[in-house]
Amino acid sequence: MGVVTTKPACLPLDVGRIRHDFPILSAQVHGHPLVYLDNAATSQKPSVVLDALHAYYTQSNSNINRGVHALGERATEAYAKARDVVQLFLNAQSVGEIVFTRGTTEAINLVAQAYGASHLKVGDRVLISQMEHHSNIVPWQMVCQQTGAGLDVIPVSDDGELMMGRFESQLTDRTKIVAIAHISNAIGTVNPVSKIIQAAHANGAVVLLDAAQSISHMAIDVQSLDCDFLAFSGHKTYGPTGIGVLYGKAALLADMTPYQGGGGMIRSVGFDQTTYRDPPDRFEAGTPNIAGAIGLAAAIGYMNQVGLPRISAYEADLLDYALQGLESVEKLRLIGRASNRAASVSFVIDGIHPHDIGTILDDEGVAIRAGHHCAQPLMSRLGIPATARASIAMYNTKHEVDALVRAIQRAIEVFGV
Repeated sequence: MGVVTTKPACLPLDVGRIRHDFPILSAQVHGHPLVYLDNAATSQKPSVVLDALHAYYTQSNSNINRGVHALGERATEAYAKARDVVQLFLNAQSVGEIVFTRGTTEAINLVAQAYGASHLKVGDRVLISQMEHHSNIVPWQMVCQQTGAGLDVIPVSDDGELMMGRFESQLTDRTKIVAIAHISNAIGTVNPVSKIIQAAHANGAVVLLDAAQSISHMAIDVQSLDCDFLAFSGHKTYGPTGIGVLYGKAALLADMTPYQGGGGMIRSVGFDQTTYRDPPDRFEAGTPNIAGAIGLAAAIGYMNQVGLPRISAYEADLLDYALQGLESVEKLRLIGRASNRAASVSFVIDGIHPHDIGTILDDEGVAIRAGHHCAQPLMSRLGIPATARASIAMYNTKHEVDALVRAIQRAIEVFGV
């Protein structure tokens, strides 16, 4: 198993201390204490991340790799150390398997273009699921159009779970790539990715795991999982925006040609020929997000200090509490009832548009997400245009869940449904 999904025996979180580490959580919104429950969209940042960014820009701000002055050496060392931190965090075999990107979206596009475009041909199939984020749908549509490959979709049950029987029948020797979300951003379903990876490999397919929604909620070991690629975003991991990671097995990355060209990714350039550097450098054209990588490393360090098993156990209890509270609200209907779920809960109230729910909750200082969550095919499958979604993080509390429930009840009263 590469994922911790059980509740380990460990000391409980000191949530009060954790909240003190996040300055924005003391803010007031419309005269109410901020209740931030939009963590699936982006998480808040602890002081150690803010301090790391400030220190870089005030003490080490420089471009990396070619500077021979002190600032350049500091920046280069900090950027390299950030890659070391990510490698250890994922338990990748080497730092060469860690590519810095702008986020999950760019990481998936990189694989689609640098691997898919050169390995797919007419008649091949790419297999994704009905619950994917648009970032794990559109890049595969694009590369299938380029190569003549076809796109297959694993259906989702009424409860919001993958129909694994259909997956097994769709997986054939023509399936070359399987791209799957670890956790659904829209409804919180935790997919059986270990089984999916094993089955895909048995049929000769490579697997990309979209870990944007799982990376901050559970421990992930890429060697144990044996995924071929994994993508996540820093801004959902208590880190800065504009930074992300693509993990790829060394042999696969070495066989891929870059889809972006520029400085930093070359060995030599001539008008007749250009040679590229080894991975990961060949996939990081131009000046990278140096500060973002440093901030991401600080965020990972913070999560490691708290402990992913402790975070996972605490959030599981809090999610159970939230589900009980929401189920007690008359006229509220939960969307997605997977037996294995994490982090997020979506709901609708007949007669109130999710955007109106979000607006009323904002008046009460409660921040949630309302819309299709970049998962329009899933919304269509479930027969709804949109949901309201509350998503938790390690700094959320039962008191905040109670505030969410009270605000929802007020929305029902305001609209008189």
